[in-house]
Amino acid sequence: MAQRLTRYLLVCLYLAAGVLHLLLPRPFIAITPSWVPQAALVIALTGVAELAGAIGLAQPWYPRLRQAAGWGLAAYALCVWPANVNHMLIDLARADHGLGWAYHGPRMLMQPVLIWAALWCSGALQPRAG
Repeated sequence: MAQRLTRYLLVCLYLAAGVLHLLLPRPFIAITPSWVPQAALVIALTGVAELAGAIGLAQPWYPRLRQAAGWGLAAYALCVWPANVNHMLIDLARADHGLGWAYHGPRMLMQPVLIWAALWCSGALQPRAG
């Protein structure tokens, strides 16, 4: 039950994030590290990846597809961590500290939890039957 609830929570989170990345890319482009080439394209592709991961995670019929989605979303969360760090650094460097530590501290701490949750709720961490 807890795995299913976590799975559907992540499905909702990644569906919403994917839609936002595609419809409102400007804030995401603004926090993308400068070393990322073609930031607008990368943001669009991350939106597509979030949507694909959410769809794969949501389906109950193909455990291997759900597990692959879990691995993909875990890798995605790891790969976007530099943008989250960059966002924190940009914000905290502002005179008003932007969203501040009350937002960025928990966000940084939640990134490993998102990675683990995607793996756990998808069944990717379960040993394969021989």
